[in-house]
Amino acid sequence: MSSLLWRKNPVYTLPRTSTTEMEVTSIRLERELKEKLKDLAKNQGYQALIRDILWNYVQQKSGEYRPQFSRNDIRASFSALARQEEYCALTGKIIQPHENMLLGLTSQGEMVPLSLDSLQD
Repeated sequence: MSSLLWRKNPVYTLPRTSTTEMEVTSIRLERELKEKLKDLAKNQGYQALIRDILWNYVQQKSGEYRPQFSRNDIRASFSALARQEEYCALTGKIIQPHENMLLGLTSQGEMVPLSLDSLQD
């Protein structure tokens, strides 16, 4: 996925909907993908992880992006050039390919894309 959604936790968790309110959907996944999802999900369960991934994607594409980081989470930033479309981890603003940007180092040790104006007051 070219534009990852960055978050404080391994997965941004939306408020949980009761499973009785959900519709059953069947999806076919490659065995290797399913195993990797299970490994990433740990105690959360891979189906919940898939739901979180899908919700994050829908929010990002629909313009309902909600930042998962605050300026206080950024320990350092470095100048960079976007090689592909990215989304600012603080504002959700699209960073176009070949556009100047920042890479922010979070307190959790993750590198996240930042728009140039995202750290300004």
